[in-house]
Amino acid sequence: MEVVYELLLVLHFLGMASLVGGWLVQLRARGERYVNSAMVQGVLTQLVTGVLLVGLAEGVDSLDRDLDMAKMGVKLLVALVVAVLCWANRRRPTLPDGLYLLVGLLSIANVVVAVFWT
Repeated sequence: MEVVYELLLVLHFLGMASLVGGWLVQLRARGERYVNSAMVQGVLTQLVTGVLLVGLAEGVDSLDRDLDMAKMGVKLLVALVVAVLCWANRRRPTLPDGLYLLVGLLSIANVVVAVFWT
């Protein structure tokens, strides 16, 4: 089960890279920013793998992971907000600057919560 957990963790990191990378690539394009497919697929990958990681960590005794459920709840809530924003705006030709920045900053905030919340 440890291998499955670690593979899911790699996929989770790749989802984060896709989401933040898709956001960063358009950061300089003022007035032409939109939700690209890398962002949508990245946030969906993060949601699915994140839920599976928590489920495995809690459900499998051999993994022996100690989780802070408050932290997991905050991360899930932020990821859901980002997912809804990306999904709802995926077909819009352009996004307002504030909305575009909100998606990226919430995504980065989720990384900060993951790293610094002990």
